[in-house]
Amino acid sequence: MGETSHHADDTLHRRGLMFILSSPSGAGKTTLSKMLLAADSEIRLSVSATTRPPRAGEIDGVHYHFVTPEHFDRMIEEDDFYEWAEVFGHRYGTPKGAIRTALKDGQDFLFDIDWQGTQQLYQKDQQDVVRVFILPPSIDELHRRLAGRATDSVEVIAARMERARAEISHWDGYDYVIINDNVRECFAKVHAILEAERMKRARQTGLIPFVRGLMG
Repeated sequence: MGETSHHADDTLHRRGLMFILSSPSGAGKTTLSKMLLAADSEIRLSVSATTRPPRAGEIDGVHYHFVTPEHFDRMIEEDDFYEWAEVFGHRYGTPKGAIRTALKDGQDFLFDIDWQGTQQLYQKDQQDVVRVFILPPSIDELHRRLAGRATDSVEVIAARMERARAEISHWDGYDYVIINDNVRECFAKVHAILEAERMKRARQTGLIPFVRGLMG
């Protein structure tokens, strides 16, 4: 028998998704995000706009879109955000921009946002959002990780611990919750969730013409 001209696993068109990774600071979200972007060429980071000044090594348009508070205000007025929030005196937001068009073309986006941003994003676009929350193995371990950051003062660590407890209280607002006791095992679970969500029937927009062809 000859080879089929269609391969449902790799060529049928699908709708992209917005893959949210949230966690309290120190639970490993940033590390997992970098691992996912390095391992999977089909997903790219959603770049947020922020009023925070750039840190050393950060590039405008790559790590963040660095904007003035006035520019950020205009974007809010023009409804140009999927979501936005204020964190430690600075505002962060997800510009709609080309994301909606790219989703239709099958592009996946990774979002590194907190529970407030997750809630706003989900309210505006439930069908495309996948919510994953990363928990630390214990509060003591979380404190140890935060205290190990040489750049943070005792006051900043205390503020982050307080915020972490508040973040953890919203664990039940996510589709998936993973305990990050071992980063490689945690990453394997995160990647498995992404792969499974891509294959959901509702996202496989190319299935309708494909099945019609099978039945025709």
